[in-house]
Amino acid sequence: VQLQASGGGLVQAGGSLRLSCAASGRAFSSYIMGWFRQAPGKEHEFVEAITSSTDRTYYADSVKGRFTISRDNAKNTVYLQMNRLKPEDTAVYYCAAIRSTFTTISSSWDYWGQGTLVTVSS
Repeated sequence: VQLQASGGGLVQAGGSLRLSCAASGRAFSSYIMGWFRQAPGKEHEFVEAITSSTDRTYYADSVKGRFTISRDNAKNTVYLQMNRLKPEDTAVYYCAAIRSTFTTISSSWDYWGQGTLVTVSS
């Protein structure tokens, strides 16, 4: 599976952005899809994930009520709608895929996109 993230940019605090992650390859619908982020000098941080059948989502407490993950299996695409952005959301955002059980441990995920930069100004 190859992943291509897009949609990052510069936004003022309180604004919104929608990230997209297009997947190529077979069996996209069988993967749990997720978003991680990495701020300068920090480790990868789990953001949100969605199961293959879209019946369950997982999210970090830091984005609860502000970010929403969704996926369109017909388009092989996963989205991250980010509302009420804060300066502390500034990071490179990565989409990732995992075939097995959900985990917040980034090293356990199977495939990664190249990342898209989100900058939130105060």
